[in-house]
Amino acid sequence: MAGGRRDKVQSIRGTRIAIAIVIGVLLGCVFAFLFPHGFFTPNSSIQNRRIVTSNVQTGTSCESPERVNMLKSNIASLSETNAGLKKRVRELTEKLRLAEQGQDNAQKQVMVLGDQHKVGPFGTVKALRTNPTVVPDESVNPRLAKMLEKVAVGKELIVALANSNVKSMLEVWFTSIKRVGITNYLVVALDDQIVEYCKTNDVPVYKRDPDQGIDTVARTGGNHAVSGLKFHILREFLQLGYSVLLSDIDIVYLQNPFDHFHRDSDVESMTDGHNNMTAYGFNDVFDEPTMGWARYAHTMRIWVYNSGFFYIRPTIPSIELLDRVADRLAKQPNSWDQAVFNEELFFPSHPGYEGLHAAKRTLDFYQFMNSKVLFKTVRKDAKLKKMKPVIVHVNYHPDKLPRMKAVVEFYVNGKQNALDAFPDGSEW
Repeated sequence: MAGGRRDKVQSIRGTRIAIAIVIGVLLGCVFAFLFPHGFFTPNSSIQNRRIVTSNVQTGTSCESPERVNMLKSNIASLSETNAGLKKRVRELTEKLRLAEQGQDNAQKQVMVLGDQHKVGPFGTVKALRTNPTVVPDESVNPRLAKMLEKVAVGKELIVALANSNVKSMLEVWFTSIKRVGITNYLVVALDDQIVEYCKTNDVPVYKRDPDQGIDTVARTGGNHAVSGLKFHILREFLQLGYSVLLSDIDIVYLQNPFDHFHRDSDVESMTDGHNNMTAYGFNDVFDEPTMGWARYAHTMRIWVYNSGFFYIRPTIPSIELLDRVADRLAKQPNSWDQAVFNEELFFPSHPGYEGLHAAKRTLDFYQFMNSKVLFKTVRKDAKLKKMKPVIVHVNYHPDKLPRMKAVVEFYVNGKQNALDAFPDGSEW
């Protein structure tokens, strides 16, 4: 009996041990599954993530095949949507970069020019043409500011640069201005001789403060070199808030030009053109026979603006134009100021170049007449000879002084044959 009881106790004890081992193994598996990184890991977020993952896996294991397929479909759809959102984010990021690169110029222009407007009916929409003027800054040149207060009329004046090389033409120039009754004009003297000459003849004159770079060109430079200085010098006039009619010296004034400007553009300039096509632009068809059917290519052409006679308003685009031209002339000493002036005014934006956003107007070529129009066309036409231009610019001919005097004889003194002795062009 005792032996049987002892065997039974040992059997029960063995069973309990086996159960304990099994339970221990099962618990170990469960904890190993739920806590693969250890039960006492310091990263609680990992524990939570594993618990959630376990729950999801446990839940899905009980789902039906239809439910599993639906979840897979949803996951695929969300993945596709996510890819689309990523693409959209990339596109918006690029647009934002471009917008920041352009510094939101369009919105800034709206803020400057006024409120945004709705579009009106067809045929009634007109774009803004006139840029606002800058805020005058007298600190730029207080001495010049005081002088302009006395000379300018309606914040406008004629400005001309002159050195001793053009003294004879200068006399014809300011005599014609006085004859018309213009009072708002100023000579920027490039040497002391011109200062004394102007004072002697009661001509408003201004001598800039010493500047070695400018003064060297002013004293010894030829016609084109001196002409290039004006873009640097004019900047101060515009910063002070004045509109300037820049005038070369080889010009005869027959009427007051300020009565003929539109003042709707940054720049109004006379043209080197000699008829409607060349002055105002035309469609020039280029023929290349080797192209066959596409042999004809349409191009746009216009004769250049004359950089020796233009009216410029004190606007940001105008000052930018002066800066661009002055900078290029300084870096490209062999360039011609009139060519650079027109390139900066007309060339559009293109890869590697940001064009100037300036409004421009071509002046009437019969009113603001160049010498080619006068000597090739007008003097030979009985009707055109009766017209009196606002100015005549002797820009096409090197014998400037005698032709200027002949213009005065013809239009002022009425000598009908005063222009006849001159050839259409130059003799060299």
